[in-house]
Amino acid sequence: MGRNGFGKTNIVEAVGYSAHLSSHRVSHDAPLVRSGAENARISVTVVNQGRELTAHLLIKPHAANQAQINRARLNSPRELLGVVRSVLFAPEDLSLIKGEPAERRRYLDDIIATRSTRLAGVKADYDKVLRQRNALLKTAGGSLRRGYRDADGASTLATLDVWDGQLAALGSQVIAARLNLVDDLGELIVEAYAGIAPESRPARVEYRSTVASESRDVAVLEAEMLAGLGRGRQREIERGMSLVGPHRDDLVLSLGEQPAKGFASHGETWSYAISLRLAEFTLLRRDGSDPVLILDDVFAELDTRRREKLMGLAADAEQVLITAAVAEDLPGNLPELTDAPVNRFTVTVRDTDEGRISILEQVDE
Repeated sequence: MGRNGFGKTNIVEAVGYSAHLSSHRVSHDAPLVRSGAENARISVTVVNQGRELTAHLLIKPHAANQAQINRARLNSPRELLGVVRSVLFAPEDLSLIKGEPAERRRYLDDIIATRSTRLAGVKADYDKVLRQRNALLKTAGGSLRRGYRDADGASTLATLDVWDGQLAALGSQVIAARLNLVDDLGELIVEAYAGIAPESRPARVEYRSTVASESRDVAVLEAEMLAGLGRGRQREIERGMSLVGPHRDDLVLSLGEQPAKGFASHGETWSYAISLRLAEFTLLRRDGSDPVLILDDVFAELDTRRREKLMGLAADAEQVLITAAVAEDLPGNLPELTDAPVNRFTVTVRDTDEGRISILEQVDE
């Protein structure tokens, strides 16, 4: 607990970053580094199925980040994925319901990366190829429009064909992984929403792709994506951007027969966002040990019944981190829900020569 701006979120954000290699608040790393400092550091010790590991991350806003496990330096921070597992729900998660498709794609991709470092690498490679292809479409539009009428146009089209093949090969794996994940998540989301908001309309989720196939077979999806790129080539040349692929897909969230975005009430929106995170938690728990469940300043936005419902659903998690500005924001049934110890900490700030520093102190019970 602590006043706004004192650094509560810094603590849970560090845990979340070590699990996902990204912040839930911002899209790049620069805001994570104190003004005037060259880098930021995160160190976290995790016990997973009896095995203890300490992970270290060095976050550099203008260079490649570095990571190590215990004393072993890693080739890439991506090798940390899966060492720390957490599910973080924060007020920013309302954008999963109300925001743009990119927010929902990131939700899916973060879960996939936690479960499979190989697929995390596939998604990173896809993003690189996509940037290269978009750069070609934007800078070589004239040559592409001339087509095979001159040597320059023919050469540029041949280069685009190469990018098409790579984009389809990687994109089909991303789409297949997302479809399989939605198969696993769908019922969990529906059940979680019914538990939090039983009086509301039933939730429904669907993955909507720009690739015209519902197959989970990567080879089929690759062929369909190549065909889609061929059909849309002229439009992409005119627009100067790639219009077919997983970067244009969406996770469609509905309540009853209506989309949640624009039709859900404020309470329904909160309940849906919580349901997505609880479904994620349940799925990761099925894979092995419990992830750390983080509830960052969410209870202040919920009514009493929803507070207690959420806490009841989270009570059997192995470890839960909760932030709140004041004790009154916490659910009244918190002490009765668990036999595990409930440790309370206050977060304050102290001015130093290096700036303001957050201080964490345990409250004696």
